Amino acid sequence: MPQLDLTIVIPTKNDAERLSGCLQAIGKEFASEVVVVDSGSEDDTAEVVTRFDATLVQFQWNGKFPKKRNWFLRNHTPKTRWVLFLDSDEILTDAFKRELAETLPGSTASGYWLNYSIYFMGRELKHGYPLKKLALFRVGAGEYERINESRWSHLDMEIHEHPIIDGEVGHFNSKIDHRDFRDVSHYVAKHNEYSSWEARRFLQMKTLGETANPLTLKQRIKYRLIESPFAGIVYFFGAYFMMGGFLDGKRGLAFALLKMGYFTQVYCKIQELRAEPRESAETEVAQPLLVDAAVAHEPQG
Repeated sequence: MPQLDLTIVIPTKNDAERLSGCLQAIGKEFASEVVVVDSGSEDDTAEVVTRFDATLVQFQWNGKFPKKRNWFLRNHTPKTRWVLFLDSDEILTDAFKRELAETLPGSTASGYWLNYSIYFMGRELKHGYPLKKLALFRVGAGEYERINESRWSHLDMEIHEHPIIDGEVGHFNSKIDHRDFRDVSHYVAKHNEYSSWEARRFLQMKTLGETANPLTLKQRIKYRLIESPFAGIVYFFGAYFMMGGFLDGKRGLAFALLKMGYFTQVYCKIQELRAEPRESAETEVAQPLLVDAAVAHEPQG
């Protein structure tokens, strides 16, 4: 398989063991360059990067824009035609690598939506809402949306921000294996922080209006529902019944309930922030990242 004109970027922090599996699955000759963007890890991350002949770049967040991915694109712009962002718990499958190798050389698209497996309580979920991310795009075709936060959380990497891409966006069929086997305690703690960020992001968006940062279809639906205490129930009904989550048995039920709780948590935090005194509840104003860029809409289903 010829080496692809591709830079793979892996943001990480204190995750050497899973990073090792991610780098091993990529291989040393698949992409032109593999870059690990680290946030001052205190484990064996640097040793793992060296072992797999990857490049290590250190990032220190100041609590504002840009976060890790946009910072890398702006300060270490890849010399390749394409860039793929991976998390350290995401494994490139043989099927995905074949599709990548077959698609990129002759592609006229500017980016691609990618499919991911979902694991919960140690096993893959086969049903429910699919996990899709726009994590592969041409270098220079766009960046992640700009949100001018001020330490809303400790999240130094774009989580729910989406890339704003100028041009056509396609879709990959093969899945990346998202091997997140961490326990439920980690899941709950992580989503507690996510929900705090989501609440502040929503209120900032309401101040600016929907045109400040173009939204994906998924975001537009979410932000129209999230002001209602029934948002979690709507998600549960869709994931568990319409998308067949019940076919995953008890794990499918538990996962849908946790996600229902997450959306209810976001709703409650929005109401709490709105009840704060005006001077402490004000949020910073974000500016559009690319004024003339077209945003790719997330597919349904």
